[in-house]
Amino acid sequence: MENASIADLWDRVTGTQPDPPWWLVALVGVVALGTVLHGPTWRVARNTVTIAHEGGHALAALVTGRKLDGIKLHSDTSGVTVSRGKPHGPGMVFTAFAGYVAPPLLGLLFALLLAAGRITLMLWFTLALLAAMLVMIRNAYGVLSVVGTGALVFAVSWFGSAEVQAGFAYLAAWFLLLAATRPVIELQRMRSRRMAPSSDADQLAHLTGVPGAAWVTMFGAVALASLFAGGALLVPSDLSLPDLPDVPGY
Repeated sequence: MENASIADLWDRVTGTQPDPPWWLVALVGVVALGTVLHGPTWRVARNTVTIAHEGGHALAALVTGRKLDGIKLHSDTSGVTVSRGKPHGPGMVFTAFAGYVAPPLLGLLFALLLAAGRITLMLWFTLALLAAMLVMIRNAYGVLSVVGTGALVFAVSWFGSAEVQAGFAYLAAWFLLLAATRPVIELQRMRSRRMAPSSDADQLAHLTGVPGAAWVTMFGAVALASLFAGGALLVPSDLSLPDLPDVPGY
């Protein structure tokens, strides 16, 4: 019985699900865009982008052989990832570069999974990423932020109907793709006011000699390319209208 349950769970996670109707994809896309553009809502939702940003730094540090000491997330939606290793060289450059490109690339990965009909797999992959990140969180707000996000994803993936799961998954993908450009714009605005002397772009400028503005441009280019590619994957090919109830007399 236990083996059967595990097998059923595996089939549920790795199996494919039908594409949601185009109007649902469009609706959650509009909601995601509104979340990015509406200031008060953005200040709350931006925590999700920060989780992806710091997760990108952490993953890059591990891939390049640096020792990851921990991650802190703050209520002002800022964060910091601390790693040890050479203070210069390709590993440090890759680690510093990974933060701003992680959210759009994650959104693109989500779009690839959704285009392949792997809605449940995308949700559980998100849970796995959050669980891995939780191990490295070093402050209370960070724990609350990651656990809260994970609890929401789990509740949707375990208790939600197929339509709810699809809507939530597409909302998450749209949000990451659309949200990725706003932090880049905010970064350059702060740099122009000399309010971010130790930003990722300025650290990269110090490490490579390439101007910080060039790195900001690269962050923006990755965000826009991911948005165009991911958006093309998320827009369904079937644009049929939803079924309407019959009206007597017609």
